[in-house]
Amino acid sequence: MIHWEGVMPAVTTKFTSEDELDLAMFEKNINAQLDAGVHGIILGGTLGEASTLTKEEKETLIKTSLKIVHGKVPVIINIAEQSTKEAIEVAQHAEKVGAQGLMLLPPMRYKATDYETVVYFKAIANSTSLPIMIYNNPVDYKIEVTLDMMEELSECDNIQAVKESTRDITNVIRLKNRFGDRFKVFTGVDTLGLESLVIGADGWVAGLVCAYPAETVAIYELVKAGKINEALSIYKWFMPLLELDISPQLVQNIKLAEVATGIGTENVRAPRLPLQGEERERVLKVIEEAMKNRPELPEYKNLKSVV
Repeated sequence: MIHWEGVMPAVTTKFTSEDELDLAMFEKNINAQLDAGVHGIILGGTLGEASTLTKEEKETLIKTSLKIVHGKVPVIINIAEQSTKEAIEVAQHAEKVGAQGLMLLPPMRYKATDYETVVYFKAIANSTSLPIMIYNNPVDYKIEVTLDMMEELSECDNIQAVKESTRDITNVIRLKNRFGDRFKVFTGVDTLGLESLVIGADGWVAGLVCAYPAETVAIYELVKAGKINEALSIYKWFMPLLELDISPQLVQNIKLAEVATGIGTENVRAPRLPLQGEERERVLKVIEEAMKNRPELPEYKNLKSVV
């Protein structure tokens, strides 16, 4: 069972300069997330460079994460496959090796119809006992999971949450109005994090949390405690960094930020390459400015929620 709330980082996958998994740096980063108070770990998302990972590497990441978190928070893996058969195999294998939840993207490459997408999600859900979060990101993946589609998916008890990344913040309210607590709603867009939490989102699947875990969790905890102005003060500082998440080069951007905070490296897996030239200088300037003005955080870990 997963308690679907809080900050759940979509963690980056760490690589060595020889293009192997860098499990030492991965452990360092996961421990930083846990120390900051995150509520779950999500592997193999867009930030995790899932499309470049082998089946064996995904298994290694699941097993390594389970060992590091030691039951403190759930370990969730993203499913992003081209065929229903492959998706079911990945889901069942993830359950077998110990993953505690799944995040599901619609079919990759093929632009499925609404009906096909619902059948795809249901087939995966019915193949596993793991709790599931639906990832709704039509901006990047060209398929929107509508409210009517969620109505059909409500027939599957283990589909329990939605990562809401349409960029339409009012969708948080629409989901809550229609389904109440049937589905827990997570914002999936860093630049809408605070706003989404204020209007009722249960959690935040975050990106820049990979480099700045304490700041991200502090915003969540402060909002839930009704301390909006304190959260907003951190969020204003954070915004130039959060904008690095809404870019095709978000992986490279966030890995550069992880270097600045000492919990990552710049290594990416080809065809991705480290940033070059003027764009690299621009991103480094954003990160350097933020590091110079990094805020002192209030005590946020034991606040009483009022939301």
